[in-house]
Amino acid sequence: MATVELRFSAQPEHVRTARLVAAAVARRAGVDEAVLDEVRLAVGEACSRAVGLHRSHGITAPVSVVLTEEEKSFSIEVGDEVPGPGAEPAPAATRGATPGVGLDGPNSEADADGEDEMGLAVISGLVDDVEVRSGANGGVIRMSWPKTSVTVLP
Repeated sequence: MATVELRFSAQPEHVRTARLVAAAVARRAGVDEAVLDEVRLAVGEACSRAVGLHRSHGITAPVSVVLTEEEKSFSIEVGDEVPGPGAEPAPAATRGATPGVGLDGPNSEADADGEDEMGLAVISGLVDDVEVRSGANGGVIRMSWPKTSVTVLP
C-alpha cells in the first residue's frame, strides 16, 4: 500500500497543485484514464472547500491531502482543521486563529454554509464512494475509486 501525503497553506492558488498531484498519483496507481477528470474535479472541489473553511475561520494550519493506493482501490482524503458543528473548538492561540475573523475579514457563515453544501453536492455527483466526517479536530472528505484490473497475457 503506497501513500503520498501533501500539506499546503490554505491559499486558493495551491488547489491546482493538489489536483495535478492527485491525477498523477491516481494514474500511477492504476485508476482508469476515463475517471481521471473526475478525480481532478473532486479533489479540486474538496481542496477548495477546505481552503475556504480555513480562510473563513481564520485558521492558518495547512490543508492535508492523503492519497493511498490500496489493493483494489485508490483513495484520497482531504482534511481541514475546522471543528464540526457542536464540537468544542480548540483554543484560537493553539490553532493560529482569531475568533470570528477570517483572513479576508469577518466571516459570513450563511455564505460559507451555502458554498460548503454546493461543494459537497458536486463531490457526491462526481464520486460514487464518498464519506464526509467532522469532529472536534476538523473534517475529512474521503473519496475512493476502483483500480482497473490488469490482465497479464502469457
